[in-house]
Amino acid sequence: MEEFLRILTQSAGEILAPTTAAYAMAAIGLNLHFGYTGLLNMGQAGFMLLGAYGFGITLTTGGSFWLALLVAIAAGVLFAIILGMPTLQLRGDYLAIVTISAAEIVRWFGRSTLWQQWTGGASGLQGRFYKEPFQELSFLPDGRFALGPFEYINTGSDSWWTRIVAWGLVALVVLFVWLITRSPWGRVLKGIREDEDAVRALGKNVYAYKLQALVLGGAIGALGGVIFALPAAIVPDSMGRTMTFFVWTILLLGGAATVFGPVLGSMIFFAAYMFMRTGMRALAENTGVGDFITTTNVEQIGGMLVGVTLMLLVIFRPQGIFGNKKELAFNVR
Repeated sequence: MEEFLRILTQSAGEILAPTTAAYAMAAIGLNLHFGYTGLLNMGQAGFMLLGAYGFGITLTTGGSFWLALLVAIAAGVLFAIILGMPTLQLRGDYLAIVTISAAEIVRWFGRSTLWQQWTGGASGLQGRFYKEPFQELSFLPDGRFALGPFEYINTGSDSWWTRIVAWGLVALVVLFVWLITRSPWGRVLKGIREDEDAVRALGKNVYAYKLQALVLGGAIGALGGVIFALPAAIVPDSMGRTMTFFVWTILLLGGAATVFGPVLGSMIFFAAYMFMRTGMRALAENTGVGDFITTTNVEQIGGMLVGVTLMLLVIFRPQGIFGNKKELAFNVR
């Protein structure tokens, strides 16, 4: 029973973890791309990595926290413009192929020794080089604080301060998305998603609206990369295809074209994912299934189960837990 309570507490702690907030932010940006506009962006990790690098490199070169935040957003915007201008005429699978290729190019640039003095190469940027300006902004006293079974240091990498900032940013972005998607601009995006030819016939510049959605979603994805970097290091291989895969799972789990779906989807996903991994480790250590499930292959089995979950979602519940199936009339020829 004690072991089960430990696993349950550890899993519940993931609900408010900074990583959960980072993925929620990335899923909100992807929701603008796919959920509201119908753009099949398979490279959201590229926006996150560029945002993280813009943030980390600015701080390591002596910039302020606020300047680093602006640089991170600008990196996402610039990448969206460069990516979107020549490719937004593409539809469906073709756009997906281009975006996932672009994200891989960003990752390999990060790994390259050509830019190693800035990016750290394959080893990335260690957190000690850029976290101090962020932690100096904390108004919390020194020490630790416990809220029920959850106890963390007040200021540091895995701290209450990081959680407050991360989820505060998520709340602001959720409010922003709620406002813009209820506006006439947001209704045009939904029209493009359902039938862009009809929207074009009404005199709207579909290309411009798509580019605007790509830029906004990319900037939000870059903010997700900043949040992801706050409690950890900036390593290019940690923001690759698997990250995009998880972001898509989170979006489809919570529900595309919903305001709170990406946030709730991220919370549910990471709580369940942690419960699954810690549960399998406990089984491997304390029961006879250790011959089949070892502590070394828990991550691989977990990844396979996430893949199965995504397949089942697409087949049986494409609108997600909180979504509306009527919102999925995508025109992605």
